[in-house]
Order: sequence, then structure tokens, then C-alpha cells
Amino acid sequence: MAGPHAVPLTTLFVASGYSILYSGVLDATLLAFFSICQQWQSLTALVGAPLLQATKIALAAVTTAVLASWTLQAVQTTDDPQWNGPGKVLLFPGKTTHSRFFPKKHSFSYSYLVVGIPVGWEGNAAGMVSVGVKKRAGLLSWLSLNPRGRPGWFAVDAADYLERGNGELGLRGKLDAYLRTQGVDPASYPHAYLVTAARFLGYHFNPVSFWYLYGESKSLAAMILEVNNTFDERRMYFLPPDDEAANQIGLGESMVVDERQGVQARTVLKHKWPKDFHVSPFNSRKGSYSLSAIDPLSPCMRGTGPVTNTINLNSSKGHGKLVARLIPEGPSIDPQTMSWFTKLKFLSAWWWVGFLTFPRIVKEAGNLWFKRKLHVWFRPEPLKTNIGRNADATERELEPIFRRYLRHLVEQSLVPLALKYVPSGMEAATELMLSARARTGKEAVEEMEFKVLTPVFYSRFVYYAHDVEALFCELQESCTIWISRPDLLPNFALKKPAPTLTSSNYLEFAYFKLIQRLRVRPERIERPLTSSAAPTAKTAPADIRGFRISPMDGYVLSQESSSVKRVYRNCVLRLFLADRIAFGIVPLLSLESLLLQTMFAWALSPVTGRMLLNLTVYLRGQLGALSR
Repeated sequence: MAGPHAVPLTTLFVASGYSILYSGVLDATLLAFFSICQQWQSLTALVGAPLLQATKIALAAVTTAVLASWTLQAVQTTDDPQWNGPGKVLLFPGKTTHSRFFPKKHSFSYSYLVVGIPVGWEGNAAGMVSVGVKKRAGLLSWLSLNPRGRPGWFAVDAADYLERGNGELGLRGKLDAYLRTQGVDPASYPHAYLVTAARFLGYHFNPVSFWYLYGESKSLAAMILEVNNTFDERRMYFLPPDDEAANQIGLGESMVVDERQGVQARTVLKHKWPKDFHVSPFNSRKGSYSLSAIDPLSPCMRGTGPVTNTINLNSSKGHGKLVARLIPEGPSIDPQTMSWFTKLKFLSAWWWVGFLTFPRIVKEAGNLWFKRKLHVWFRPEPLKTNIGRNADATERELEPIFRRYLRHLVEQSLVPLALKYVPSGMEAATELMLSARARTGKEAVEEMEFKVLTPVFYSRFVYYAHDVEALFCELQESCTIWISRPDLLPNFALKKPAPTLTSSNYLEFAYFKLIQRLRVRPERIERPLTSSAAPTAKTAPADIRGFRISPMDGYVLSQESSSVKRVYRNCVLRLFLADRIAFGIVPLLSLESLLLQTMFAWALSPVTGRMLLNLTVYLRGQLGALSR
């Protein structure tokens, strides 16, 4: 006869066995969920309907409290930090229009909301617009009615602008750093104003931001266009006024502020520059842009709008292809003057606009593809002047390992070498790596810059069996990196005999042996220019499974800790397995794994469900015995 502890011990035994096979929280959650589903009626009878009803009421109360907290945020006012500089925080309700003239005509118009921020100001303007205000941690922050220390409904984070990361510098600090990269003294532009689509409830999709730069006299002196494409890549254009059109002032329809103020003279900045960034799949990377932007703060940064900008795209032959405009749809709004009712009305009218920006782009792309039959220009890898997309999870894990490996190679170099490493897709800092002879300072040092253009380089590098082959192929064929002095590569990336696979850990040896067997040289990144062009014939990838492990494998095995080895082998195996069973898509491989976990949990749930029911009966009996 089973003793009083038989049920709990059996449950513990099965749970321990399952945790050995699947130790993740997700697996335990799936198993618990399916087990409860299998025995729902029996558990309901044991636990009791009143307790379940009380749980439902509690959940409804918490949900209501959260919604009430969000609503009250809109009507509460926070103290706007004192700002003594020119310009003020403004909301600009507007409309964006696109008119395509060549090769097919197509037009659309959508509502669009941007905010105006004096660069240098940080704080929360009446709970509506905030800059540099971080969300408070903790679940209870969602229920707090204290508006202090909470971002506004429309939030601007410096980390989202210009070079990726470094949000601690603030908008002004990042602007100054960018101007220095353009060879410009930031003191030439002591005042600046940013017009951008802000985050709403954490969501952010911002096709273009406008930085207005002002001189000491507070007149518009230059602009920066920060352009983001749908591939998460970015390009900044520093635009001083063209000599022939600098500071043009005149009257015209584009100078109309609003119907109440009538026509006013406004400063217009015009600039033309070559196109070198892939924005739309229906345009090549050739051609040129021209901008006509009206100063929203004229005169002398005392104005309050409107924002009226026109961008023209011309083909490489000078034909006008497209005109995009951002125009006002009503007067600008100062958040400090809004009543609680005005705030609620404004939020109800504009909260959804940011969420629909990307779906609208997809919709119009579908119209151009299916109705207008336009050719698609496939995305090329970014140029040196562009900023690559954000790295995915695998690339983020591989980058620090590659960085340390590259540093190891440079330090082992026999020549005085200084290598500037510029990562891509993450907030990791640029690093200057020095060889042993370069550290002495007694010899002339050879300098080179190693810039990763797209984070896909990190996941491609692990496919190669030899470093020098990887670097030259990625530099000249796939264009995922840029190197200022390719002639210096042999000084630290010589083609050496591959290391032998040695490990005292049998499981680790098996993992790296599997990596060796699965490794195949990656195909070069080569795309036809348009959808109408025939793709080039694919060459069979070189079979390098007979080679020994790669030099980077050897470095990880001999130099890195056990935790880093585990991260590295998991990343590499995910990539290699995804090529074979998930069309090369790592997230799809994760989905397949989730489906297997779900199937396993469902198959096991009848057993664990009965055990859960028995455990509930046992615990209820024990509680009843204690109460007596």
C-alpha cells in the first residue's frame, strides 16, 4: 500500500526527469498549461467555483485599474523643466503626400503626426511629449497615478537617433558627435530643433527625421535628414544650403502658415545631393534628391510652425520620378496649453497614426507591385556611408566573440599594426586594437580601419574554414565589410594550418565535431538588380567538411570560458541546422523547436494531469487533516 508521501514523491520524480530533458521555463509552462486543460473539470470541482469566480473578479479589477491609470495619465500635468533656449515643444498634426510620375503614375496621401523638440531640452511637457525620460521599472509603475518620472504619451529617446546607441549623450551630445564626423565644428550651430515621429506606447517607426540647425543669429543655417528604410537601415545627410539657393526668402503658397495668420515670409533651405541609400524597392540606388524646407521657427526661432518640407527624387538622367511632401493639417499645438479634455480628444484622434505607418507602406507597395506592375529593386548591402540594420539575437551573441578573436589576431601580428574596429548593428563601441610591436611606440605603425557594414557578417564568418578567405570574400564579393587597407590583411589573417579538434569534454568534442561536419562555405550575396532580371546561376557550395575546425573554432576552444564555448557552439549549430531544416531562417528553426516542445508537452500532459489532480487531492486531504 502506498504511503502518505507516495503521490508527492512520484510527482517529484517525474518532474525531475522532465527537467533534465527540457529545463526551460517555457517547457514547464506548456506542460503545466496542458495538464490543467486535461483535468480542468476535475480541478474546478476540487478547487471550487467561488475561488475561480474571485480570481476572475480580481483579474478584471487589475485590468480596469491599468486602463484607468493610462487614461488619467492623459489628463495629468507635469512640470515642464525650465527651458531658457529658443524654440518650444510642439505637436504638428500633418499629412504626408507621395506622387510618383515615372515610370507609372501613382499618388497617395495619409495623416501624419510629428513632434518638435528644442535640441538640448529634456523632460516631460504636460504629460504629452517627453525627451530623455525613462520608464520606471516594476509592474506597479503601470498602476501609479504619479506623473513624475514617467515618459509622455509621445516619447523621444536619444538612442533612437543618429549613430545607434549612446543615448546617455542626449540629443545635443549625439548631434555634436555627428557634426564632428562631418568635419563641422558644433559651435557653428549652437541651436537646433528636431522634428520627428515620436514613440507612442513604446512603438516607433520613423521614416525620416528633420534636424534644423541654426547659427548664432538664430537663422536657419543647415539641416540634417535622417532617413530610415523598412529594412532597419539608416542614412544621415548633412545639408548646408546650396550656394545658389542659400537662405532664399520669398512669398508663395508654400509660405502660408495657416488661414488665421495669412501669408508670411519664411526662410527656405534648398539642397540637392546624390542618392546612395536604398529606401524604396521600386527605385534604384541611383539618381538624386532635392529638398525644399521652410524654417518652422522663423523668424529668429520664435515661430511655431508649420512644418512644410518637399523632397524630389530625380532619376540618374534627370527625370522627375517622385515628390514627397510633409504639410500641415491644422495649427501646431503647445502641450502646455492643452486642457484635460483637449488631451483626451487629441489622443483619441491621433494615437493610431504611428501604428499604421508601416502597414500603409506595405499597402502602397502592394498597389505598385500588383496594380502598376513596377519592377522591384532588391536591397543591396549598405554602403560605408550607411548604418546597417540592428543585429538579431544570434549576431549579437557572435559579435563579442568575433571582436575578441580579431583582437587576438591583431595582438599576434608580427608587424606594428593599429586596427580600428567598427561594429555594426548594436551599441558596442568602436575599438582600437594594437599589435605587440605597435604598443612599444618605437616603430612607424601601419593603420587600418575594419568596418562591419551589416551584422550579417558575424553569422557568415563562422561558415568559413579559413580567415583570409572569409575576409576577402566578404570584402570583395558579398560587401558586408569595408577595410581601408586590404593589403594589410595578410599581416594578421594568414592562411594557417587549421588546428586539430581537442577537448577533454566528450560532449563538447561531439558538438564541435558536428559543427565541422555541417560547415559549408556560404554562397556569395548576389542579387539581380530588379525582379525582371534573371538571377545568376548558383554555384555549388564548396564542401569543406573534410577540413579541420576553423581557426575561430580553435580559438574558442583554447581561449574562451565554458560559458562562451556554449554560446558559440549553440549559435553556430542554430545557423547550420537552420540551413538544412528551416530554409536558413533561424526564427523558423525556433518555431519548429517550439512546435516539438508543444507536441511533447501535450503528449505528456495526460500523465502529468492525473498526477496534478492526485497531488491536489492529497494536499486538500492534508489541509483538512491539519484543520481538524
